Amino acid sequence: MKILIIEDEPGIVEVLSGFLAADGHEIIAADTGEAGLERFAADNPDLVLLDVMLPGIDGWEVLRRIREESDRPVILITALGRTDDRVKGLSLGADDFIGKPFAWEEVRARIGAVMRRYRPVPPPFEIHDEAKEVLVGGRTVQLSRKEYRLLSLLASAPGRVFSHKEIISRLWRPDAHATAQDVQKYIYLLRRKLEDDPSNPKLIITVRGFGYRLANPRR
Repeated sequence: MKILIIEDEPGIVEVLSGFLAADGHEIIAADTGEAGLERFAADNPDLVLLDVMLPGIDGWEVLRRIREESDRPVILITALGRTDDRVKGLSLGADDFIGKPFAWEEVRARIGAVMRRYRPVPPPFEIHDEAKEVLVGGRTVQLSRKEYRLLSLLASAPGRVFSHKEIISRLWRPDAHATAQDVQKYIYLLRRKLEDDPSNPKLIITVRGFGYRLANPRR
């Protein structure tokens, strides 16, 4: 796995990095909360080992910001043993705790337990904008230009409802005189190509009286 260690004590980083690398993991390290958030965004790690007591932005705030955009596993490394600290960490979305000082065997066991519980949900499709290509389950799906633009629009803000009027204004020229029926036609065509059961769509959702939205995927 790719593991991000956010810890300001060099000795702990060195020990953890050595053991984790010996187990075949790729290690990324940051010694402040700000740097940790930057590395998380840039490197997309599979797991985060996060110290609570960090200079600048502390571990609680780092965890809160990570949870705003991702459910990747986060294990807190902490010398805090109070129950209310553990409750706070769990309420913010921590997956587990490692207390200082720690034994490597415990670290390995806790990482293994957390990762067994975590099973990322693969995205229902992938959009490769440079190639103007859409993949479903690794298979290329042929879309027309209008279908591709409609899917890209919906995917630009998963969970947001796009009205017929907005879709028309974004995809058709003003002189095209497109109607809600034209939008419905392309929604139908997209569902046929992307949905397991187009008659019972789970991906492109109709919000009656308002428009359409892309199901908000697990991040």
